[in-house]
Amino acid sequence: MLKYFRNLVMFMKKIELLAPAGNMKCLHAAVEAGCDAVYLSGNCFGARAFAKNFSDCELVEAINYCHLYGVRVYVTVNTLLYEDEVDDFIKYIDFIHKNNVDAIIIQDLGMFDLVRKTFPNLEIHSSTQMHIHNLDGTQLMEKLGAKRVVLARETSIEQIKHIKENSNIELEIFVHGALCISYSGQCLMSSLIGGRSGNRGQCAGSCRLKYDVIDELGNKLNKDDYPLSTKDLNTLSYVGELIEAGVASLKIEGRMKSSEYVYTVVSLYRAAIDSYYQNGIVSINNDKLLELKKIFNRDYTKGFLFNANNNDIINGYRPNHLGVKVGTVVGYKKGIVQIKLIDSISIGSGLRVIDKNGDVGINVNDFYVANKLVKRAYKGDTISIRVLDKVSIGSEVVITYDKDISNNIEKLIDDRKRRVLIKGLIVAKIGQRLELSLDDGENKITVFGGIVNLAIKAPITKEDIYNKINKLGDTVYKLDKLDTVMDDNIFIPISEINELRREGINKLNSLRLYSTNYKRENYYIDVPDYKREKLVTCLLDKIDKLDRQYDIVYSYQDNDNTIKKLPRVIDKYPDNISGMLVSEVGALNKRQVVDTDNSLNVTNSYTVAFLHSLGVRKITLSYELNDIQIKQLIDGYTNRYKKHPNLELIVQGYEEVMISKFRINEFYKNNHLYLRDRYGNKYKIIERDKLTYIYNYHKREMTGNYYEMGINSVRYNMDCVKFFRKCQVTRF
Repeated sequence: MLKYFRNLVMFMKKIELLAPAGNMKCLHAAVEAGCDAVYLSGNCFGARAFAKNFSDCELVEAINYCHLYGVRVYVTVNTLLYEDEVDDFIKYIDFIHKNNVDAIIIQDLGMFDLVRKTFPNLEIHSSTQMHIHNLDGTQLMEKLGAKRVVLARETSIEQIKHIKENSNIELEIFVHGALCISYSGQCLMSSLIGGRSGNRGQCAGSCRLKYDVIDELGNKLNKDDYPLSTKDLNTLSYVGELIEAGVASLKIEGRMKSSEYVYTVVSLYRAAIDSYYQNGIVSINNDKLLELKKIFNRDYTKGFLFNANNNDIINGYRPNHLGVKVGTVVGYKKGIVQIKLIDSISIGSGLRVIDKNGDVGINVNDFYVANKLVKRAYKGDTISIRVLDKVSIGSEVVITYDKDISNNIEKLIDDRKRRVLIKGLIVAKIGQRLELSLDDGENKITVFGGIVNLAIKAPITKEDIYNKINKLGDTVYKLDKLDTVMDDNIFIPISEINELRREGINKLNSLRLYSTNYKRENYYIDVPDYKREKLVTCLLDKIDKLDRQYDIVYSYQDNDNTIKKLPRVIDKYPDNISGMLVSEVGALNKRQVVDTDNSLNVTNSYTVAFLHSLGVRKITLSYELNDIQIKQLIDGYTNRYKKHPNLELIVQGYEEVMISKFRINEFYKNNHLYLRDRYGNKYKIIERDKLTYIYNYHKREMTGNYYEMGINSVRYNMDCVKFFRKCQVTRF
């Protein structure tokens, strides 16, 4: 069986390990730890705006550095764009394409179409922010020219296998790191409540805040304070199953994390992948996993990827670093605490006492063991250390920063021991030019020196030649093997061998620092021209008695007098979806005439044009546009295409701010729940199709001259029926 497995993996393309890099130090850590590719962002258009990110100069340096090591570079441009940002966006894409980025990761559908047509040779990956979670969404992006789809984190392993078996596009899967409680690209909580858009890289982490889960009487049901804060994803044990499923890339989250975190987690997955290819067993270094927990963890879950149950997703206790238990408080007096250790600690570390009266942090600047000042203490020792607040005997003590681990990893990163193995051949024949060939497994070069002469005195030896060719110093290379074909009793100047080696390495470098096939073409798209209208529509949850004041009524139910709204998360479509209101991109693969809802995140005229070109009849704009941006979008469309779009704007209703696979109502065994934030605001929770929908606490009320701007339809959303009592319709 093992022999069969080894024969099988010989013909498999090895899965890619994709690492995060929030800055140059993290990039060095990722490369040194053994990644195959990194993803990073410039200072604009990336979904981690609060990471340090890379300046233009640093970006060029990062691409060259990675390429020398054989590491691919993907730049994230995965935010939604407004109309007035597109010119700068295209200039940026032109810049990174010319500087040999391997691919870009993109969310905005309009920018996907614009980039694909403007830069036809640039590889594009569909971001998880595109909310692609089914086969149809994957097939659509394949048809449109994407090289890879980053599937939603909620996609199960069974769904992934089905998608892989029925498509020919690369699939990328998140395997480790922070989880969003909401489907990516579908969370508007931070944007609509705090003014910081997650779709624009500015997420305020609304799901990591304190909330009460309350029933209709106001009774608090949750014991912990953070009912939306997820554990971190950890699928180390399942690496083999992902390899067997045919996934192209395993992606680690962490562009906001430290270099120590990046190095450790990449090392763990590197070892797991390599061990599975070598012997069919996933190897996990538990000591290194413990180090990772000390660096950062929120507890771990296998996630919806591997069908974690509803009870194994949330860590409601703490939204940030949990640390690892290192001891227990055994005494306290006058600001001095005694801690009995179960692990070692050293000066410079950080501790947290989990006290019944609140956490107490300790910077380990100095401490005592048996009244002796020491720099390190070990398991079984009792240390005495000063604290700023009183703590209780019996309190747990966790380590949140281990100075030894940090120092060790920093040294490993700085040593830069990762090397590219090369094979060499040197031919030294009397009367012929000295010849050196170098082969890195993908590139082969040959360089020539001067004429080889007969030795007059001491001839050169094979060992002399090997030692000089092997003198690779600070290069990225390591000489794996050198074959030497040479005559006896010959003389070659040492300086000539050194020069030949330098020339050969430079030539090999130039091949590894490859240039992508840059090409720029003119953007063109054919769009229909729609007449201007003044329609009023509504969305209802239940159809009791239709109100004839609406021109169109959307509903979740099948009804002859309404247009059906399809779910935002869907795996199987009705045979005929023509005329329906669709909420995600997979439905567009059916190539039927449909309307699109606001959840497709339309924020610029290019996306409007793209959707119209695919056959979308009417397009609902994003909640994240204000009146000025709406006008800019419409003006941009009409000026560029000389045609009128068919747009709908939701002007009144309670906005869906989050959609989650975590079933809150089921978790608390109550179908009538609210979230209550620290200001007392209440957010209605509704379960629909086994998914949780959270609605904004205040009603959306937009008033403006929308018909004059060019909007054809204004909509009133009344799907949150418990909130809606009366809706006053205004024809603008």
